[in-house]
Amino acid sequence: MDERLKALNQETRDIWNQNATFWDNYIGPEGNEFHRTLVSPAVERLLALQPDELVLEIACGNGQFARRMAQLGAKVVATDFSDVFIERAKQRTTTHQERIVYQVVDATDVEQLLALGVQRFDAAVCNMGIMDMATIEPMAAGLSHLLKPDGRFVFAVCHPCFNSTGIKKVVEEEDQHGVLVTTHAVKVSRYLSSSVGKGLGIIGQPTPHYYFDRPISLILNTFFQEGFVLDGIEEPAFDGTGEARRAFSWSNYSEIPPVLATRMRPTVRY
Repeated sequence: MDERLKALNQETRDIWNQNATFWDNYIGPEGNEFHRTLVSPAVERLLALQPDELVLEIACGNGQFARRMAQLGAKVVATDFSDVFIERAKQRTTTHQERIVYQVVDATDVEQLLALGVQRFDAAVCNMGIMDMATIEPMAAGLSHLLKPDGRFVFAVCHPCFNSTGIKKVVEEEDQHGVLVTTHAVKVSRYLSSSVGKGLGIIGQPTPHYYFDRPISLILNTFFQEGFVLDGIEEPAFDGTGEARRAFSWSNYSEIPPVLATRMRPTVRY
């Protein structure tokens, strides 16, 4: 990693350490509605966990999904590059402690990843973390060694097409023969070019954090180049029946998925 990227990665870590306590308090022990309704169900289906499988979680945050996997019978090594998040995750974990090991690991450092154990893991997962990483090549390279030959890697990410810094949410009102009809849509101004920008994941967080927007082709090709193949994909969206807190809440956009979840499997062993 060059010096510019190292500095950006360090700044990204510093920002997440500043935001970690706020995020933990907001999300709580089991995740917010976004995670409970969209992310977790899709990722659980793609992971298809079996009893006592060993799972590596990258970017575990406050540990809410690690605890869910332990509840489902898995053993988990949950990692994050934010030491504040790891401490909060440990504090949150009051059950299944024997099934979860929390560890500070920077997923942009392939050596730190490989130190976890070559061909040790049955599965790996990264929930809503890829768009927060300054580089994803080291993670793809590391996972190609960390997973067992029949392993799988599942990730969920803000949907690159519809939920990035290159889109604007739109609400339109139209009078259709005397009936006012509201339409929720997104306006896409940029997609193909990778970009870096700051934004709010949660309104009110102490500091805006970096978003690293990448098109789907770039994300998938990064893993294809390390010998992975794609064999599962979901695009979860809200069903439109929930109560929206804001006009631009994602729960109003029932035809537009804010999340992309995929399952990758390694085919090339080194």
